[in-house]
Amino acid sequence: MIGKLSGHIGYIDSDHLILDVGGVGYIIYAHPRDLTRIGGVGEAAIFWTELQVREDSMTLYGFLKREDQLWFRLLREVQGVGAKAALSILQVCPPDRLKFALAAQDKASLTQADGVGPKLATRIVTELKDKAANMPKWIERKASDQLS
Repeated sequence: MIGKLSGHIGYIDSDHLILDVGGVGYIIYAHPRDLTRIGGVGEAAIFWTELQVREDSMTLYGFLKREDQLWFRLLREVQGVGAKAALSILQVCPPDRLKFALAAQDKASLTQADGVGPKLATRIVTELKDKAANMPKWIERKASDQLS
């Protein structure tokens, strides 16, 4: 598994970038919020990553913040939530809002994400409300710091 990469930005597009790590260019898919925050071509960047392996491909998903990576993993545990839907959910509901949406069973917030309809939003809320309440304490502190 590739958990973190640091290197220099070689290329940026709307949904991915190429990160040059020691002469190897890794394609990393990320949500637009992170892609607009990282800087420009040639600048240094660090991404927390998740590697998805399928029969026909290997895809890296990247996050500027560790808590985004952990929420991505948690969302992917729900049947029907693929990597693209999880990224979309984190785009419209960053971790600070996502935890509160799950606790309040706010399905409407989740349906704003591409690929998430009412049935999937209900499944996400049902399956994750208890798990979300038990996320590591440092994530809770980080989320409350961002709200202030």
